[in-house]
Amino acid sequence: MTIIIALNSECLLNLDLSPVQGAIAKLSPDQPFTDPDLSWQFEIDYPRDPSDPRELSEIPEIRLWFIRLDATYPWLPLVLDRQSGEFARYVAMLVPHEFHRTEGIQYNPEALEIFLMNKIFTLAKLLQEHGVPSKSKLISLSQMLGYELDDGFFDLLGIHP
Repeated sequence: MTIIIALNSECLLNLDLSPVQGAIAKLSPDQPFTDPDLSWQFEIDYPRDPSDPRELSEIPEIRLWFIRLDATYPWLPLVLDRQSGEFARYVAMLVPHEFHRTEGIQYNPEALEIFLMNKIFTLAKLLQEHGVPSKSKLISLSQMLGYELDDGFFDLLGIHP
């Protein structure tokens, strides 16, 4: 099941998370990040001047909303629809990057590594607290960003298969 969250300029400019809160309220308490059949997408309606060349992830007001969202619901990367590019767009909202016509999005490597390690630590603790096996989920998340984490890293965190 795909959950589509509609965002308009009013909620973005007011840092209003109620569209996400409403979607979460319809689910059971652990379901938002434990149900493997759920995937989330954002539909962003933010009017821009036709001559504005920026991508949505380059608009400070939209990025700020996503920063607040990530601080409030750090588990969202686990459930974002990866096939549609939602995960990549989410990361672009939070990590400095550049767009290249031929190579696509290029994240700042150091910022991406800091983002990933923060997510791994946060999600490992959260999933462990809810009794959800986390190693494969965290490996998958890191691979989506081009990182391979070895077993020794997970041993340090006390995460075993």
